[in-house]
Amino acid sequence: MGIWFGSPAVADIAALSAGTLSEHIGIEFTHLGEETITASMPVDPRTVQPAGVLHGGASVVLAETLASVGGHLTVDPERFQVFGQEINANHVRPGLPGQTVHGTAAPLAIGRRSQVWEVKIVNDDGKLVCVSRCTLAVVPLDRSDRP
Repeated sequence: MGIWFGSPAVADIAALSAGTLSEHIGIEFTHLGEETITASMPVDPRTVQPAGVLHGGASVVLAETLASVGGHLTVDPERFQVFGQEINANHVRPGLPGQTVHGTAAPLAIGRRSQVWEVKIVNDDGKLVCVSRCTLAVVPLDRSDRP
C-alpha cells in the first residue's frame, strides 16, 4: 500500500494508541490511504481551552500524533523509530464544542534520517481549523542492548 512498510490497517494503528495521550483525548484513526493517514478528535471538555473552544495545543497533539504514526508506519519497526523534532501550527478558526475535528497527514518528504509531514485539520463542515507541519527524526534502533 503506497508508502507504508508492510500492510498496516486502521485496527493496527488503534492498538498503538492504547494507554497514550491520544486515547485519553479521544483521537480515533479513521482512514489509511495510499499516502495519507486520517484521524478524528472530539471538541469536548478534554480538548477545549477556558474560552470553550478547541485548545490550540490539542490541535497540535492531533497533528503530531498523525505525523508520528504516519512516520512510524513508513519504517521497519525492527530497525527504526521516529521522533518528533519540530512542529508548527497555524490556527485558522476555532473548533466549536460538540463538533469533531478531522486531521489528515501526508508526507512532504520521506528521507533516510528525517521526514516532513503536513497535517490539515478541518471541522465537521470541512472548513480549515489548523494546518501544521511536523519534522520527524528517523533513528536506527540500538541493537547492542538486545539479546
